[in-house]
Amino acid sequence: MKKVNLRDLYPDVYKNDYFVEVTEDVLETIRAAERAEAAYDRRMYRYKAYYSLDCDNGIENAILMKPQTPEMLLEEKQLREQLYAAVMALPEKQAKRIYARYYLGMRVSEIATAEGVDQSRVRDSIRRGLKQLAKYF
Repeated sequence: MKKVNLRDLYPDVYKNDYFVEVTEDVLETIRAAERAEAAYDRRMYRYKAYYSLDCDNGIENAILMKPQTPEMLLEEKQLREQLYAAVMALPEKQAKRIYARYYLGMRVSEIATAEGVDQSRVRDSIRRGLKQLAKYF
């Protein structure tokens, strides 16, 4: 049996120290809840989220992810086609590298290893290609 100070757990209710003996299981449950709350606070801070990060029950997720209308789907498809055409209009190496990086999800180091070149060359090539795409759009 371990002693727990209820003032630490419930500072609004207990203004003075009040110790209670609890079993190891109860103490571990309290510690697990404290760790989970601390992890949640860290995620809120890290992602600058001033809203709930829990979307388990679907209510918050439904609000965040509104269903798309047919017009929105058509616009998105046209934009994707334009973007793909613009990428393919780039020089061959830049197009391959941008395609590998953003469409296939490869890391710069993986692309450099596959091509047998230095990572800085791949990084610079992708950067130049993205600048050209920005001019295009």
